[in-house]
Amino acid sequence: MSKKKETGKGIENVEQTLTKTEQFLEQNYKPLLYSLIGVVVVVGLFWLLKMYTVKKNEEAQSQMFTAEKYFSQDSLKLALNGDGNNLGFIDIADQYKLTKTGKLANFYAGTCLMHLGQFEEAIGYLNKYTLKDEILNPQAKGLIGDANVEMGDKEEGIKYYLEAADMAGNSFHTPIYLMKAGMIYESEAKYAEALKLYERIRDKYAESNEGRSIDKYIARVKLHTD
Repeated sequence: MSKKKETGKGIENVEQTLTKTEQFLEQNYKPLLYSLIGVVVVVGLFWLLKMYTVKKNEEAQSQMFTAEKYFSQDSLKLALNGDGNNLGFIDIADQYKLTKTGKLANFYAGTCLMHLGQFEEAIGYLNKYTLKDEILNPQAKGLIGDANVEMGDKEEGIKYYLEAADMAGNSFHTPIYLMKAGMIYESEAKYAEALKLYERIRDKYAESNEGRSIDKYIARVKLHTD
């Protein structure tokens, strides 16, 4: 008998739970429906945006091909502004800004402007480059450093060189940026700061091009620090 009573109570509890659930659904039918519709709309918009971005990126890549060809030929103005039939990096960056290719165009545009001596404009485009790339990210920082130095702001230039050096973290790019920063420190008679960077190159990147000739730089600044 006890087992039958327990079974009966169990069924009764389930029925009560079902009744409460039904009441909850009845009371909250509209909010739940609206929430479900909202989720479906958000998911749908996400996939539509993704499909749109993929399509636009393919368009941008076809435009980018010609601009990169001009860039490799050092035809920087054509690469930057286009040739009348194909877009240049500036228009690609503007018209396809949501795509990966459009973001990459910012890097190329900044590089072209840097070589054309338009330093402030170069910084603007390089700052808009937001892709995560182990090679191009430190190069973008280094170019911003170059542009600032060219405009006379050596302190800002050093800041970006050091950022680029730390970001690169390799035996090719890091000593280049450390050397640039060290030479500016040396030109500003900040010999202790220059010595630290030169010694960092010697200790960590001795096999690099900069490392193989770093001893003479260390010896020179030590004449002012001893």
